[in-house]
Amino acid sequence: MGDTLAGLFQVAALLVLLGVCYVPLGDYMARVFTAERHWRIESMLYRLVRVDASSGQRWPTYAAGVLGFSFVSCALLYLLQRLQPVLPASFGRGPVPPATAFNTAVSFVTNTNWQSYVPEQTLGDTVQMAGLTVQNVLSAAVGLAVAVALIRGFVRSGTDRLGNVWVDLTRGTVRILLPLAFVAAVLLLVMGVTMSLHAGVDTTGVDGAAHTLPLAPTASQEAIKQLGTNGGGIFNANSAHPFENPNAVSNLFQIFLMLLIPVCLTRTFGTMVRNPRQGTVLVSVMGVLWAGLLAVAWYAETHPNGPAALAAGGALEGKEVRFGIPSSVLFGISTTGTSTGAVNSMHDSFTGGAGGATLLNMLLGEVAPGGVGTGLYGILVLAVIAVFLAGLMVGRTPEYLGKKLGRREVTAAAVSILVMPTIVLIGAGLAIALPGTAGALNNGGAHGFSEVLYAYASTANNNGSAFAGITVTGNFFQSTLGVAMLLGRFVPILAVLALAGSLAAQRRVEPGAGTLPTDKPQFAVLVGGTVVLVAALTFFPALALGPIAEALA
Repeated sequence: MGDTLAGLFQVAALLVLLGVCYVPLGDYMARVFTAERHWRIESMLYRLVRVDASSGQRWPTYAAGVLGFSFVSCALLYLLQRLQPVLPASFGRGPVPPATAFNTAVSFVTNTNWQSYVPEQTLGDTVQMAGLTVQNVLSAAVGLAVAVALIRGFVRSGTDRLGNVWVDLTRGTVRILLPLAFVAAVLLLVMGVTMSLHAGVDTTGVDGAAHTLPLAPTASQEAIKQLGTNGGGIFNANSAHPFENPNAVSNLFQIFLMLLIPVCLTRTFGTMVRNPRQGTVLVSVMGVLWAGLLAVAWYAETHPNGPAALAAGGALEGKEVRFGIPSSVLFGISTTGTSTGAVNSMHDSFTGGAGGATLLNMLLGEVAPGGVGTGLYGILVLAVIAVFLAGLMVGRTPEYLGKKLGRREVTAAAVSILVMPTIVLIGAGLAIALPGTAGALNNGGAHGFSEVLYAYASTANNNGSAFAGITVTGNFFQSTLGVAMLLGRFVPILAVLALAGSLAAQRRVEPGAGTLPTDKPQFAVLVGGTVVLVAALTFFPALALGPIAEALA
């Protein structure tokens, strides 16, 4: 079987698996966030932390809970890294330097998982499990909670209550993320992913010399790393490492885990608004964008420029021979489209066209299909903008799901979509303007510019993957990329919650003859066009200086 045919079979198998899970998991998540009864363990947690689970919260209170919870999480993770030498299972590894500890704490709490260190040399098992793995779960739960709050804004009428942030965080963790992660970890173990509390194992290499292979509690972190669209590897090589991703089956399963919750959340949305076709419209937009960029990257990687790549029959440099081009491209497009950031090949080694596809995937706003929760509320914000534009064209007040979109709603949506481009363009511009940046790059010209642009696109979109040709251990990059992660995560969350609060306060308006139908294919085209138009108008000049120039060279 040729590589192309094998790759097509993988795509088909992936779509079948997602199709099988779409309705049952989507409906289950809707029941989780609409059920009135609490599980016994949840009630115990509420009593322990003195939370009134029956009380609803206004959007400022809900937002304060998200920010406060994330701040405490960030502080605790920072302290764990700084106090590593006194912790058990630290294996003699010292405290993480302050700048790196700050960057890492921000990275994992914001679901970015950007890593500027070598994990197996820097962190012991306690920090990996009690710090990073815990935040992999909790940061995903935050995204879920915000997405559900926005859905409630559309569903509820004449109220200032969006639900209870502590209940939403608890249910997302206890009822969704932990059970799915447990099953995924067991399956990964069966597929050959390692799981050990030892620092390493001594072995003899093919050169006859003694070597120590680092070990770690891999499977437990790998499961939630992909399922929660986190992406931080327990080894420096990430999902290219055979202990994290040993074979083609585990590779396909990890791609499935990345896409699972973001895709099924569109069904949750349709179920909660009592119109499943609304979710079908959104998932179709996500699917077309994902498939289109996959096709572009696949073609670019199998039709490269340059004598070495042409002689090899494809751009094989920087890729695992266990996976080859199709699996590497499928993984790369899925990881940049879901804000996961895990990698099974070096995106820095992709051709100009394929590297540009992964970059554009993030610059679209991480909505193809986006991260856990973030993808859904991201595309809903773009749907609001699409309805607003359609209203301008026909000269009537826009409505979406029975809610009028006035100045407050459109302002909140505009703030949400403008934050990321502002951070990316200002951050990349400052970095390029500094003379010291040239020393941090492994490449010059268009590719070097792409490395800088990719770094800020990845952090501002809370993706976490990197071109890997740029050294970001200096204080400038550590601090500015950390700020990019914080602003890219929490400013849109505040705008989305403000939008949700404004929508929930409105009375529902019955659709009329002039109401734009939002559960039809025409609306899918409108939303998809809005996604592409926003990114094209904002980022085309920057892309022309980087990946487009490289692809045409």
